[in-house]
Amino acid sequence: MPVKLTLWRVFDDDETMGEIMSAYRAIHPNVSFEYRELRFDDYEDELIRALAEGNGPDIFSLHNTWIGKYDNLISPMPETVTIPFTEITGSLKKEEITTLVESATLSKRQLETTFVDVVADDVLRFYQSTVKEESVEKIYGLPLFVDTLTMFYNKDLLDASGIAQPATTWDVFQNDVAKMTLLGANDAVLQSGTALGTSDNVERSFDILSLLMMQNGTNMVDDRGDAAFSGRGKEENLGLDALYFYTDFANPMKQVYCWNEEQTNSFNAFVNGQVGYFFGYSYHIPLIQAANGKLDFGVTTVPQISGGRVVNYANYWVETVSKDTKYSNWAWDFILFATDADQVGSYLERAGRPTALRSLIEDQLNDEWLAPFASQLLTADSWYEGDDAAVAEEALADLIDTAVTGSEDIVRTMQDAQNKVNETL
Repeated sequence: MPVKLTLWRVFDDDETMGEIMSAYRAIHPNVSFEYRELRFDDYEDELIRALAEGNGPDIFSLHNTWIGKYDNLISPMPETVTIPFTEITGSLKKEEITTLVESATLSKRQLETTFVDVVADDVLRFYQSTVKEESVEKIYGLPLFVDTLTMFYNKDLLDASGIAQPATTWDVFQNDVAKMTLLGANDAVLQSGTALGTSDNVERSFDILSLLMMQNGTNMVDDRGDAAFSGRGKEENLGLDALYFYTDFANPMKQVYCWNEEQTNSFNAFVNGQVGYFFGYSYHIPLIQAANGKLDFGVTTVPQISGGRVVNYANYWVETVSKDTKYSNWAWDFILFATDADQVGSYLERAGRPTALRSLIEDQLNDEWLAPFASQLLTADSWYEGDDAAVAEEALADLIDTAVTGSEDIVRTMQDAQNKVNETL
């Protein structure tokens, strides 16, 4: 029976998955693929509309922070899949024989031992098939890659400032920033040691602030899964300490002042050679190279707190299956096939992504560009941002803005931000 699997994804064109799809078709000639790459800005609206109209994809990508928002549209991974295999027998009289083969999928233990830790934290959710059934943990998606937040640096600016190696701790980072920053009359920023401190003009400011909070021990969520980063007040608010560390770079009264709301976007400033340290992901590498091929830059791991627990920040997409698909078994079988170590390598190479698999980390540690990302995978984490990640991002952006302007009580604003996240649960 012919089967056509429709895939909707963002950022990656069909060539990144071409070899994997061809390999699957070699085993299952009855399967064909319709691959669609959508613009990120349109993706959610088009996905929701298509699923509501009954013509959505069989397989679609979700950001790791979106799984809770869309879990009611997902068919979780079953314990087994049953797939027909056809073979031709006989030497003279050829005969097709089709056999149904039932295969185990992935257990919780296998998920945890195969993928880096953050994956299980994000994709395992409780599922209740009917009101009479007990809730059980199910896998809601699998990633082809896991990206981590890293630090990009302008080699020329570091050299000119007498900085031999990029910072590995935040203490050294602050000193480096002060060395590289050039201020003009009225504290006008002429050259920035880094692009931090504000919200709108800093790429992934939410991720950077989240990283700082997690590194200094902020309890992002409590045992019930509710946001808890506001602490219990100013005296013991680790999250507030992280917030002020971040916004000090936009405070003219601080030695590390180097950035403000008047600056251009942090990515553009880095590409133009105006910023020493920039924080980004693996997808920024080709963007930087395309925007300024002459920029001499490097990538390294993000700084850590001296003597503290090493914490890094994960950002990735998972492939999942629509609850309305006619081909749930086929769809999950393909996702398992695509994310397997024997197949995913072609995708990682073409897309230039860090692996999600423990078994492939060592290989990527030898890659000039991917090594910093891969080296952070085993300590990468994320946090459950509620059922609407956009609300959480807006809440933390407002929090940053308030801390910069000092226009409101920051403890109350932090509590308000936490409440906004919890209202989406």
